[in-house]
Amino acid sequence: MAGWSMRSVGAGLSEQSAQPEYRIEDLAHHSGATVRTIRAYQDRGLLPRPERRGRSNVYGDAHLARLRQIADLLDRGYTLASIKELLEAWDTGRGLGGVLGLVAEVHGPWTDEEADRISRAELDARFGGTPDEEAIREAVELGVLERLPGREGRGEEYLVPSPQELAVAAELYAAGVPLAAITGHLRELRDQVEHIASRFLEFTTEHVFARYLEHRPPTDADAAEAATMVRRLRPLAQQTVDAELARAMRLLATRHLQFHLSPEPPLVRDDQPRPVSLPAGTIRAVQSLVGAEGIEAFIAAATEREVNKRTLDALAARQYKDEEIG
Repeated sequence: MAGWSMRSVGAGLSEQSAQPEYRIEDLAHHSGATVRTIRAYQDRGLLPRPERRGRSNVYGDAHLARLRQIADLLDRGYTLASIKELLEAWDTGRGLGGVLGLVAEVHGPWTDEEADRISRAELDARFGGTPDEEAIREAVELGVLERLPGREGRGEEYLVPSPQELAVAAELYAAGVPLAAITGHLRELRDQVEHIASRFLEFTTEHVFARYLEHRPPTDADAAEAATMVRRLRPLAQQTVDAELARAMRLLATRHLQFHLSPEPPLVRDDQPRPVSLPAGTIRAVQSLVGAEGIEAFIAAATEREVNKRTLDALAARQYKDEEIG
């Protein structure tokens, strides 16, 4: 986080210096934290106790820097428990600079694409010229758009984190795809891509990063080396997905075209299994229960169970009918 340095965090938390001094209300004002939050951090051991001067508690710049550091880590998604571990590592002399460098590297951009701005008028023009509040709401919910504070004379504006993604949506809409279908497809695609990202992280953690994470938190040297490795491996996930998607699209698009250009649909003999398409919602529900790897086995087991149940029901009904006749 800009504005603080590691030296200021570690220096003089227990030593009196000529640095500015704050009452707790002043510290709250400068840090953006509430008085209640500051006291809670002290109780949890995240923030050192103030110095006692007569009847007053006095805080210094080191306390202010520590509060800003905690806020930065919270913004990055760390829990108070994990933050406490990191801060304790620093306070015991194990170093924290490398760890924060690793945090910054992982939290940094994973694409070369740069965000852009778009006005509401430009946005409406790209999607048919008719305002659609529901589509805007869904785009904001999905993070495709982010509302920006209005500026005088500029009208309503949005931040576009991925101009490429918005451009794809605009092209699909121009080709005749309804906005509701586009956002629905994006939700489905996002679930699948997040699963791919999760598997890539598990894979690289097991084979690359495990050795850097043996200590909690890792040493300064290990964290710095891991940050360098993140920079090297960062492009690999997207490159792999791009290559595999291109391969799959070439293969499946060819099959799809052949099917639709055939004078007659391919014949399927009665003794051959027929392909069955399951609703996307069903697939997502099964995936949430058993994970992507277990979908096929789960559906096969559920089908077999249903077949066995119906077979038993038929046998029981036949037995009952035989008994009645007899």
